[in-house]
Amino acid sequence: MTFAVTGVFCASATPLTADLSPDLEAFAAHCRTLLDDGCDGIALLGTTGEANSFSSAERRAILEAALGAGITPSRLLPGTGLANVPETVELTRHALSCGVTTIVMLPPFYYKGVSDDGLFAAYASVIEGLGDPRLRVILYHIPQMTGLPISHDLIERLVTAFPETVIGIKDSAGKIENMEAMIARFPGFAVLAGADPLLLPLMRMGGAGCITATSNLVARDLAFVFRHANAPAQAAGVAAAQARINAYRDLSNSYVQIPAIKAMVGRRHGHPGWVRTRPPLLPTTAAEQADLARRLDEIDLHTPGAPA
Repeated sequence: MTFAVTGVFCASATPLTADLSPDLEAFAAHCRTLLDDGCDGIALLGTTGEANSFSSAERRAILEAALGAGITPSRLLPGTGLANVPETVELTRHALSCGVTTIVMLPPFYYKGVSDDGLFAAYASVIEGLGDPRLRVILYHIPQMTGLPISHDLIERLVTAFPETVIGIKDSAGKIENMEAMIARFPGFAVLAGADPLLLPLMRMGGAGCITATSNLVARDLAFVFRHANAPAQAAGVAAAQARINAYRDLSNSYVQIPAIKAMVGRRHGHPGWVRTRPPLLPTTAAEQADLARRLDEIDLHTPGAPA
């Protein structure tokens, strides 16, 4: 099956300076590292990236920093969905003006209990308001955060109305059955796992890849699983990679996930900006960072991961 977007994309975290502004230099360096580690691209400004804690101007600057680091626009999937249509249009138009044509779009998430008619109207308003044939939209299904599930009927309406534009979905609800049903119902529609442990089963049922938080740390293992999920000769390597992925994911989830991911990234880079978070999220404590470091050492010792 051919998809418009496929591969391992990192839901990149965002480092901060001492005044809690985005640290653009450290962010750009991290993006380059992720690509070197095997990511096919960077899904910046999503949940893990604390996007909804940043202003529109800060979000534009973060995208421009990645481009300024020499990352090609086709490897960037910025999140542009906000709670209102005009700013969503504004951020998406900015991405397009930079040559970035594929974006990840949350539904307008403030009002709950919104019907599919209302969600369709919101997405259609953005797509039609831009009127740019280059635009490619990946829907973002994360109902535990938005309170707004993206139903299969809504997907069908969107891909019927905008077949060249609405190309896939990031499913972060954590239910493999939902992803399997979308693969069956929408051939060629790119279903991307939002939870690292689900990449392997998703690939084995015909999925397109993943956009995940733990790829900030184990991109090499995720890339190995993506490329060899259906290769019997690589079964041992896939199992080792999956074990390491699961261990890192479980560790990050043993604390509040985003601060924990950032602390773990900070340990790798040795940069204090990775520990900082933008309120309302709070950073990990010194004791938590020490515990994470100790447990990371244990994982690295006992869970070797994918073959080199």
